[in-house]
Amino acid sequence: MVVDTDICGMKLGDQYPSHVMGIINLSPESFYESSVISPDSALDIALKMVEDGATFLDLGARSTWRFSEPISRKEELKRLLPVLEALEGNVDAVISVDTMFSEIAEEALKNGAQLINDVSGFTADPGMIKVVADYGCPAVVMASNKVPGDPLGMDAIIGSLDSIIQAAEAGGINPKNLILDPAIGRWTEEKLPIYDFETLDDFERLKIFEKPLLAALSRKSFIGDVLGKPATERLYGSLAAAAIAVYKGAHIIRTHDVLQTSDVVKLSGALRSRPSVVKEGRYEVSVVEVKSPQDAAIVMRKLGVTRTGSQVMQDKSVHLMLKISNLTTTEALIIKQEMLARGGDAALTRDAVSHETEATDVLVMGTLLQLGRLARKLEGQARSLPLIAEMIRECIANRSDLEYRYLR
Repeated sequence: MVVDTDICGMKLGDQYPSHVMGIINLSPESFYESSVISPDSALDIALKMVEDGATFLDLGARSTWRFSEPISRKEELKRLLPVLEALEGNVDAVISVDTMFSEIAEEALKNGAQLINDVSGFTADPGMIKVVADYGCPAVVMASNKVPGDPLGMDAIIGSLDSIIQAAEAGGINPKNLILDPAIGRWTEEKLPIYDFETLDDFERLKIFEKPLLAALSRKSFIGDVLGKPATERLYGSLAAAAIAVYKGAHIIRTHDVLQTSDVVKLSGALRSRPSVVKEGRYEVSVVEVKSPQDAAIVMRKLGVTRTGSQVMQDKSVHLMLKISNLTTTEALIIKQEMLARGGDAALTRDAVSHETEATDVLVMGTLLQLGRLARKLEGQARSLPLIAEMIRECIANRSDLEYRYLR
């Protein structure tokens, strides 16, 4: 499961340095007013961004901020075309246009754009898939269901992206042309900061799609919520978030602050290790890491496993090691015996095995399926084992409980 692809002549993948996408903001309605530029200065700003390290430039003429005043598609195009004309052939970077509408995307592609960034994930305009397929251009698709960025939590984000990918491929888009964006930001009223915390914390889960990953987190509201600062004062928070995203697998960082972000991307990329893969002739062996049974089911489905088969096997895909402290020797030995009976194992002090101690800690090793079956078995046992069963379930559940993970 290694990403290695070419987007408009740019190498993107786990073995290449991550890229910086500079934001050229043409929408006065933007949440970050200081980033808005005039069309007359667009070329100079673009050239400076490229000099500072940007390899992608993303032009946006319609604010996607949920409190912004809407504009017409005619106005959006009117803002875009002069800047596209100024940039075409004059900057050494991939030119992206941030739009949700097929007619604007088509005009942009006719006038020098090379990539479409659709924050609705092809859900706002059914014609967008056809335009992207017809032009054979790459596209960034953001996790969305009914409105841009509405999935809540990483499970929902992964489910949304999975559906978008399937719809895109069914519509004729080359799978190698898709770049995935997990929709970090307060896109809807219901999307609280903890959802963005989870997305960034679990960013590596997106690797299951084997596609380039884009993180658009520059000066977003979750940074302001943590720091208590307005957009103009969120640079350092943005840089910290960018470092985490790259370290966890992002291939492109979309930013207002190209110079500072370029340094962060270089360093965090150098610290990120390459995934293990071995190739020999037509054979390849690679490590597949999954944190969630849902992710494993998607990986299996991509392989051609039936839906029923993937559901049966998904709980076998995640392996955990739990430490249970202060058990009696008898309780520890019962747990070891029950884990061995289910194909797992448990480690405990050798003095417990020989009954030379009355208490011991235990390391229990097994899949989610094995641990679940252990808990069910312990419910009917004596001593404190029913309580231990409840604690095992709660400990496992905490891994996906957002309030437990992020509310202090």
